Amino acid sequence: MNVLRRNLRQLRRYPSAVAGLAIILALIVISVYTVITIPYSEAIRLWRGGEGVWGENPRNAWPVWYNWFTSEDLPATLVINTLDEDVTKTVERTSDSTIDIQSTFAFDFDYDAFPPDLIVFFTSQYQTKQPFVSMTWITPDGREIRLGDITPRRSDSFRVSQESRLQRRLGGLPPNIGLFADPESDPPRPLKGTYQLVIEGLAFEEGSSFDAKMVMYGQVHGLAGTDHLRRDLMVALLWGTPLALAFGLLAAVGTTVTTMAIAAIGVWFGGALDSAIQRITEVNLILPLLPILIMIGTFYSRSIWVMLGVVIVLSIFGAAIKTYRAIFLQVRELPYIEAAQAYGANSRRIIFSYLVPRILPLIIPNLVILVPSFVFLEASLAVLGLGDPVLPTWGKVIQDASSQGALFNGFYYWILEPSVLLMLAGLAFAMVGFALDRIFNPRLREL
Repeated sequence: MNVLRRNLRQLRRYPSAVAGLAIILALIVISVYTVITIPYSEAIRLWRGGEGVWGENPRNAWPVWYNWFTSEDLPATLVINTLDEDVTKTVERTSDSTIDIQSTFAFDFDYDAFPPDLIVFFTSQYQTKQPFVSMTWITPDGREIRLGDITPRRSDSFRVSQESRLQRRLGGLPPNIGLFADPESDPPRPLKGTYQLVIEGLAFEEGSSFDAKMVMYGQVHGLAGTDHLRRDLMVALLWGTPLALAFGLLAAVGTTVTTMAIAAIGVWFGGALDSAIQRITEVNLILPLLPILIMIGTFYSRSIWVMLGVVIVLSIFGAAIKTYRAIFLQVRELPYIEAAQAYGANSRRIIFSYLVPRILPLIIPNLVILVPSFVFLEASLAVLGLGDPVLPTWGKVIQDASSQGALFNGFYYWILEPSVLLMLAGLAFAMVGFALDRIFNPRLREL
């Protein structure tokens, strides 16, 4: 163990290994933060929620940092509620059976592009007769535009983009453009300044009322953007980190440790047991791993944990078992193994206390390098449509982007973000693994 610690301390001599360790540490910190702040059940709920959960998010919106790289300042999502402190709401009884309710939403619009949509959500309280609501749009230059009327149910919405009569009043311009356009500009350009949405309503029952929430959807949203189902991609990018690390580490450790133990047992006991292990290995080497996983995902289960178990089982009797066997055959003939037998050590003690520790320094680099291969395997299954349908993973994000034509529609962030994370994870483990191989392998050790 002292030799192992001394060799590990030599990692500081390799800048690439230090950079790789820094990236791995960052991924671990992100994983811990994600698991604590977004529990597993909550992550599944958010990812499967779609528009029902992410109704305030725009569709296919770029991340907010996209504005740093463009000449135009794209609008961000704005949400204003009648319950907000800066919203003016008045309630006045005009007769014994009528209550006048008025709310004014005021906001500044200083962007260089038009928002993709505008929706007003209503929540009403009434017994039998629904309230009546009228909405007026006031532009910075003082123009008043009647949006329309609605008798909102207990939960209802007014979607500006679907109002054909409003579009005719705006001279044929789509409402999301006509409401914000400068009337003097051709082609239309946004008119910057303070806009107001005035909502006037009448309630006809005692205790009847309504609240409104205006959502101006943006072309940019959040740190990672959104997808076609309005889901915040940050959830998948964050939760994809612990899932990728868990899959890669568990598969690499489970495969390496089990393979090494089987090779050591076969070498020590020899005979029929060793021969059987070698024949199983040779048969397993001709079995194609990816097609088998595709078959299991198609006909049985696409659970990430089922796939993990199958990967470990099919990788145990891999080519590495023959490499370990060749090393153990040499270690078995060393004098200290004969000494252990002479003082009465049993087979289990010799295998796990003398044989296995002897080759641990050679195993560690291979184990580290194996991690990204399993991470990419899980992502590949997801891209092929065989990923876990309920878990947000990097591969699932790429698969959704591909199926929705993200590249053809110009939503490059949708594919680039998970791809960059995959490459970073693979690069980090590869840099550390190659440095460890140089340290532990005598043939590569620098003089």
